[in-house]
Amino acid sequence: MPRNDDDLAPERKCILSGEHGSRDALIRLALGPDGEVLPDLGAKAPGRGAWVTPDRALLETAVAKGRLRGVLARAFKGAPLKVPDDLVARIADGLQRRAFERLGLEMKAGHLILGSDRIAGTLDGGRAHLLLHASDARPDGRSKLDGKARLWEVPMRVLPASRAELSLALGRENVVHAALGDRAAAARVLAAVDRWSAFCGSGTEGTVAGTTPAADDVRV
Repeated sequence: MPRNDDDLAPERKCILSGEHGSRDALIRLALGPDGEVLPDLGAKAPGRGAWVTPDRALLETAVAKGRLRGVLARAFKGAPLKVPDDLVARIADGLQRRAFERLGLEMKAGHLILGSDRIAGTLDGGRAHLLLHASDARPDGRSKLDGKARLWEVPMRVLPASRAELSLALGRENVVHAALGDRAAAARVLAAVDRWSAFCGSGTEGTVAGTTPAADDVRV
């Protein structure tokens, strides 16, 4: 099986900002068969890759100023390449899709808890490992659950998606809040959500005490 030449590096470096980060935190770009630059969000495409910080504004500025093509040419050692006009939009759509797919998989596995009452009961019992809210969740509904989450130092996130988008993605009606009752599942969702949120510019709103815990820091 082909191996990516950057698989051996413990951290990746953003070609635009110079910042370092893990492969789960950064975004990998790869070349398609025809030389088109494509988002490789699963970091599985063979061959050389270029890594960028999940920062939409940074990428849009680099595209607008023509800088992205230059740094990509250096990253891919002068290989012929084409940068699609909608590259930034493809990344945004891909990150959203991966986050929703991850939530859907965890729901099928029985790890996703929906419904305010069920979530509250899980939080009260100290069995929750992550709390999520839709972007348009009512403040009073959020504060009630957030208060319980803080007691157990459960990470909280406000998704860059409305209840309508979240409901459609999960195939359920009126999904406003969700929780993860499995530690490993929470870590997987947290990684996908944080990268998506960072790219959207919404950061990690709703975290406990303003911190940004890594996936390994999800409460046991």
